[in-house]
Amino acid sequence: MTRPKQPLFWLLLHLLALGLALSFFPHVCTARIKGEHCGSTLCGNLNISYPFRIKSRPRSCGRKTFELVCDNNRAILSRGHGDFYVQHISYVKHTIQLVDVNLDNHSCSFPHSSLPLDYPFNGTLVQHESHHDPFYNYSEIYVVKCSRKMNQSWSGVNYIDASRCSASPPTTDFFCYFLDGKTAPSGLHPSCTVEARVPSSLHNISGASTSDIYKNLMIGVQLRWSEPNFHEDYRLKSLLQLLLLVAEAFASVAIFGNMAIRITLGILCFIALAVHKQRIRHLSMDVEIENFLQSQKNFMPIRYSYAEVKKITEGFKNKLGQGGFGTVFKGKLRSGKLVAVKLLNESKGNGQDFINEVATIGRIHHVNVVQLVGFCVEGKKQALVYDFMTNGSLDKFLFLPENSSLSWQKMFEIALGIGRGIEYLHTGCAMQILHFDIKPHNILLDENFNPKVSDFGLAKSYSTGDSIVSLTAARGTIGYMAPELFYKSIGSVSYKADVYSFGMMLMEMVGRRKNLNAFANHSSQIYFPSWIYDQFELGENIELGDMTENENRTVRKMIIVAFWCIQTKPIHRPSMSKVLKMLESEVEPLEVPPRSFVFSVDMSSNEGD
Repeated sequence: MTRPKQPLFWLLLHLLALGLALSFFPHVCTARIKGEHCGSTLCGNLNISYPFRIKSRPRSCGRKTFELVCDNNRAILSRGHGDFYVQHISYVKHTIQLVDVNLDNHSCSFPHSSLPLDYPFNGTLVQHESHHDPFYNYSEIYVVKCSRKMNQSWSGVNYIDASRCSASPPTTDFFCYFLDGKTAPSGLHPSCTVEARVPSSLHNISGASTSDIYKNLMIGVQLRWSEPNFHEDYRLKSLLQLLLLVAEAFASVAIFGNMAIRITLGILCFIALAVHKQRIRHLSMDVEIENFLQSQKNFMPIRYSYAEVKKITEGFKNKLGQGGFGTVFKGKLRSGKLVAVKLLNESKGNGQDFINEVATIGRIHHVNVVQLVGFCVEGKKQALVYDFMTNGSLDKFLFLPENSSLSWQKMFEIALGIGRGIEYLHTGCAMQILHFDIKPHNILLDENFNPKVSDFGLAKSYSTGDSIVSLTAARGTIGYMAPELFYKSIGSVSYKADVYSFGMMLMEMVGRRKNLNAFANHSSQIYFPSWIYDQFELGENIELGDMTENENRTVRKMIIVAFWCIQTKPIHRPSMSKVLKMLESEVEPLEVPPRSFVFSVDMSSNEGD
């Protein structure tokens, strides 16, 4: 056996290591030179150099997220949130000053561009005037569009006219207003929608005039940018050092032959392949999520870094609960606002559960739908930040005896609120949103017990014209899932699946117990819907605790509406709009529907329905 020459062996190893670095981590080499070979480019009087680059320049001359367009000697940063003119760049302080293009032209247009909160900006605003602390958190101003003229103090919300032109009669069918960024979107008038979340150095616009606000906004905002994250480079360096140590160990063996070289190369290739596959998987997920985020125009939620999420939750100290999609922690923003942070489990697909949740509620502002404040996505680490709901989830007030203190009137109001939230998802948005997981656990209650539909991990969006939707697999929670999700012969899947889930939940709200309870006092009460239907057929009084006559009528109405909602075939169920009309009706007595097969073991009894 011949002994290989050491120089040749080391040359092969170094070439292999270099090849691995260039093949799997090409950005390591380009990041370290920081575009120095590209020089700088002028756009008007603005000097553009690394990490920024003009779009026409080679990609290696700057970072992708800092791509600028030079239009008429004005540099423009275009993000999914809107377009901003670049007023100034400080490469020493790492700051960039931006002005919404709609503000800079001094026309009658409103600001439309939300702050580009995505990486690598760190969300701090640089103060324009001298201050003992040179950095502080920027404030935000909502720009809302309303279909009717608003009073300045509707429901305690301070509406400030956003029109900066002469007070001539409006030619459009909408009105624009400024609102303080601390205003909860759920407090908006139903005729209003949030158009943009404009950054400002004004901490409070109360008492400010329209002119004052525009003067402040036209100064622009300065953002700091962060340096690239070299954690991955460090891991690569450590990996290569480990490989070289392995090679050195082999080289120190007295007799080193062709077999040893083959083993070493085999180990190197195996490790490289494993690293490559893992990287490709996570890159695929990252690309999918980033593409989704970039496609969202005027996206409202704030993007937080994982470090910020840890700080908000004090290191995930206070756990509120855990579900199939993740763990929820209590947190507090620097403004003092309480939030609930859901740390998502590792996605089994290309980040689809994250995309589902953000896509469906990222734009929704309704008093009965939970508000998404922000999100975090850094590879495997994904989190969603919501408004904190003081009274937790509805299930605690239905299934825990110590919490069963809600009056029948309050329970009825909660049912109405949930129905309005679901109706809004079905008909109030540009897209039809089907939740597919309506249940007490996913209904949150604020300090006044106003209900909020939450947890959109299984939600799907469809065109409002689609009466029938396609699903590759059943989704939801057993006990609340519509039968057509299992039995295709019953009917097609549609928004009626949410109606069924609402009906099953309504039954539990009336009974203040699980619909299926094997430990019920009597065998006839094991399945609550069947037992309560029997009481109706026998003409028995509903015995569900002490009730006044009015409460008895209200509960009876809730039960009949629930019967209609949980009809076997979707065609026999009402829409959520019809459900609300039945619940709110004070005049006509509701007709009791026929018994559905879900109340009986004999599932063939209604084949002729």
